[in-house]
Amino acid sequence: MKGDHGHSKEDIARRLAGSNGTGRLRDAVYGGIDGAVTTFAIAAGVEGAGFSQGVIIALGIANVLADGFSMAAANYLGTKADLDDRRRLYKVEKRHIRQYPEGEREELRQIFQELGLSGEVLEGAVRSVAAKPEKWISLMLTSEYGLAPAEPNPVAAALTTFAAFMAAGIVPLLPFMLGVPDPFLTAALATGAVFFGIGASKSVWSLAPWWKSGLETLAIGSCAAAVAYLAGSLFRV
Repeated sequence: MKGDHGHSKEDIARRLAGSNGTGRLRDAVYGGIDGAVTTFAIAAGVEGAGFSQGVIIALGIANVLADGFSMAAANYLGTKADLDDRRRLYKVEKRHIRQYPEGEREELRQIFQELGLSGEVLEGAVRSVAAKPEKWISLMLTSEYGLAPAEPNPVAAALTTFAAFMAAGIVPLLPFMLGVPDPFLTAALATGAVFFGIGASKSVWSLAPWWKSGLETLAIGSCAAAVAYLAGSLFRV
């Protein structure tokens, strides 16, 4: 079944050792879909308005560069805000452990009780974790505040978003830049393939079939492009 993994001691140790970072899937999907949608929406809107291919290329390249950088910067700042908040809460918990050790141990005790521990097993778990302040704080961050186990990486998030935006966003412009016959139709088909490909690839991390995930993303992207084309057609010259 998709997502299955080995359960030998070596497999488990290797998998846990590699789980200390945050994945980049969300950033890649976010950047890729937005890059394809916004760039093709510009091409569709300009085509609908009846402007030349040169205008489509100029506006499209401007969008890929400016909007891609804007999205990357926004993702960087948002992720950094999450990181700053995490570090603030880390200091709060560190201070609370120093000033209110019994209260913090009671929080540990109740967390473990929610997991089903009781009696001496419960007290042993509390003593064991409380003896390791870094592990203690890490557990409180995830269980009390609902934070992810690993720190977010603002730079990696921004670079992933920008790279995915650029890679997907340039696709709708290539037919116009290469001068192929009927470039708008080719751009529409190529962009549709990008939408479908992004959706199909993200199914690897979900329970949805690849074709269903691909069609869902294709439908969403197609709606955005259709709206842009209709809006542009209102200003046809």
